[in-house]
Amino acid sequence: MLRAILCAAVAFAAVDAATLLHAPTLRMRGGGKHFPNLPDSVKPGVVTGQALKDLLQTAKDKGFAIPAVNCVSSSSVNQVLEAAKKYNCPVMIQFSNGGAQFYAGKALDNPKETLKACVLGSIAGAHHVRLMAEHYGVPVVLHSDHCAKKLLPWFDGMLDADEKYFKEHGEPLFSSHMIDLSEEPLQENIDLCVKYMNRMAKINCLLEMELGITGGEEDGVNNENVDNASLYSQPDEVWQVYKALAAVPNSMFTIAAAFGNVHGVYKPGNVQLRPDILGNAQKYIKEQLKCKEDKPVNFVFHGGSGSEKDKIDTAVNHGVIKMNIDTDIQWACWDGIRKFEKEKHDYLQGQIGNPEGADKPNKKFYDPRVWLRKAEESAVERLGEAFKDLHCVNALG
Repeated sequence: MLRAILCAAVAFAAVDAATLLHAPTLRMRGGGKHFPNLPDSVKPGVVTGQALKDLLQTAKDKGFAIPAVNCVSSSSVNQVLEAAKKYNCPVMIQFSNGGAQFYAGKALDNPKETLKACVLGSIAGAHHVRLMAEHYGVPVVLHSDHCAKKLLPWFDGMLDADEKYFKEHGEPLFSSHMIDLSEEPLQENIDLCVKYMNRMAKINCLLEMELGITGGEEDGVNNENVDNASLYSQPDEVWQVYKALAAVPNSMFTIAAAFGNVHGVYKPGNVQLRPDILGNAQKYIKEQLKCKEDKPVNFVFHGGSGSEKDKIDTAVNHGVIKMNIDTDIQWACWDGIRKFEKEKHDYLQGQIGNPEGADKPNKKFYDPRVWLRKAEESAVERLGEAFKDLHCVNALG
């Protein structure tokens, strides 16, 4: 009986491993009301609920994935929106706990019992995205990144804001949130995800969960010395998660299954990505469900920076609809500033005096709007490469 219910969920749901169990799947070939290549439900601005489901299903059907970029300031948000507009793509903007704290201001109190600064920074960033995204004319998935068990007060604070926003506007403030309990025992991971999925399903908010560990270090979470076996998820583990979350009425979720992913940068060959793991999991779950859907799960690719292009292609072919890219964008921002400083070095050594004269002012060179813009321009260019790698350039039509 359970298999029949889950198979029906796949046949009728638009989002990944779990979408609303009674919502019809949309197979859109183009000609949308707002964007030629997207469903009518997807509009400029932050997408949630049914529109989010439709967007992710379209990505999977058409073979592209959406880059997810960590932001730490209004400038970093704006550069992502600019890139999405320039390359005519949907995009995901996400805040980590550390990035959110930075957005709020490092001087703000952030007690571990409430993580107040992280909560406020996330909410402030979310409102900025909501205000600006519609005017950039692109669909945006508004997301929060890794939340380990010790960071659950941050998660709860954001959900409180989502529920308040839902009462006022009929949709959550954020499109989705990620909970990362991959360091906990599998059953505890699943049980807590189900608990939060029940809460989030009531406000049409999507849950991203992590299964297996992403190696490397990011935002203070260090997994550089984890057991290698933890870097690769097994099909039955994915099935256990799928089965549990799909049983929650009105659930929407994605799965960040581990296939050798590592945060940060690394030399080619030092990390062994095995995206075939995702394909094996899709096949296994299809068999368990006994359904026609070849890719019943919407997978997420963590640690996308520096990954080999062919591995990205394979992952997308196996149902990846989102890839996180953070480290490469951080470098792109710095590289833009670095090149500007190198070119204008002699104009940046004092407020007065440069090669044009001892009394010449340098304000137009050290004005933060000048060098921050160089960071933005460099990031936009690097994001264009990411959009191309994920086959989503001109995805809007």
